[in-house]
Amino acid sequence: MSIPAKGQPCPSPTPWLSFNRAELGGALGDLGTFIPLLVGMVTNCGLQLGPALFCAGLINVTTGLMFGIPLAVQPMKAIATVAIGEGMNESQILVAGVATSITILVLALTGTVGWLHRKLPLSLIRGLQLALGLKLLTTGMGMVSGTNVLFAWDSQITGLLCGVIVLVLFNSQRIPAALLVFGIGLVALLAGTPELLSHTEFGITWKLPSLPNWNDLATGVWHGAVPQIPLTTLNSVIAVSALSYDLFPLRPAEPRKIAISVGLMNLICCPLGGMPMCHGAGGLAAQYRFGARTGGSIVALGGIMMVLALLFGGSLLLWLQEYPRSVLGVLLIFSGLELAMVSRDQTKRANFFIMLLTAGLCLGINTAVGFVIGWLVALLIKRGFVRLDTKSN
Repeated sequence: MSIPAKGQPCPSPTPWLSFNRAELGGALGDLGTFIPLLVGMVTNCGLQLGPALFCAGLINVTTGLMFGIPLAVQPMKAIATVAIGEGMNESQILVAGVATSITILVLALTGTVGWLHRKLPLSLIRGLQLALGLKLLTTGMGMVSGTNVLFAWDSQITGLLCGVIVLVLFNSQRIPAALLVFGIGLVALLAGTPELLSHTEFGITWKLPSLPNWNDLATGVWHGAVPQIPLTTLNSVIAVSALSYDLFPLRPAEPRKIAISVGLMNLICCPLGGMPMCHGAGGLAAQYRFGARTGGSIVALGGIMMVLALLFGGSLLLWLQEYPRSVLGVLLIFSGLELAMVSRDQTKRANFFIMLLTAGLCLGINTAVGFVIGWLVALLIKRGFVRLDTKSN
């Protein structure tokens, strides 16, 4: 079966697993989020690269086999951001992942996630997706412009070149844009830092994490899990499920199944040294944008991660640290555009108002506050306490 045109929802069933250039290219679409957060936690917090990369690969493979769609596997962003910014140690990061996963698993098993999915208005979900898309877009632009160099291997010119390539190949099925852009990044990496080859060594170093003390437990739960739980519930379960209904209406990912997946994968991998992981709407949009249509994309990506972790282990850190940020930024820019564009179906004035209000609050304050206020306003409009012209623009 041929792959549908990129950017268009699949009109008919696709294979559960498919392995081709488009799937492999799509699998690379979310690396702009994955690599910086992984490198930050390894270099700033002492997370072990080998176990973290191996477990991420294992989760990718399992997810692809379970869902049959390119359901992205990403680091838990709130935990990663706090850990990097505040210098949390390995035990605290892993405690945060386990605590978050237990909570999400309880929400799934009690039916709370399913209830939220049924009750939340679509305009509210679209506001969340718009905010996440714009955040990816601006982050990507910041990564490209942050190189502060016009002419170098990792530069604004490199980012501009990669952006033009993505635009030219926007709907090409013969030449996957992400695969070509990632290859350009590797060429730029080796041209700018050729000594990487001599510093690459075989072998993996894997030491099981030590048991957390009381301070690790308190810090992990309060500083890591508390801000992560609402973000995981909204973005990694509710929003990603809604997006899967848009992109794969014949094979959507049910919110309860996603929540169980998030819970179990961290309960198994975090005690082994794996970083806290979740699914994400931005990652699904990214991999879909660059050609992924089946679970084969992330099975392939996961297999590559596991092999690299076993063969090279910690020596890969230098490659990840030096990989051109201008290239990763371009991948993020187009991922953000893909996610934000699903909000274009909110044409009624009231729905458009709720969507923009929610998106603005999520960007201006935080995701949880924006979501709650947006939901309250939506309820007030529905009950007639707030009146807006509901004619289509």
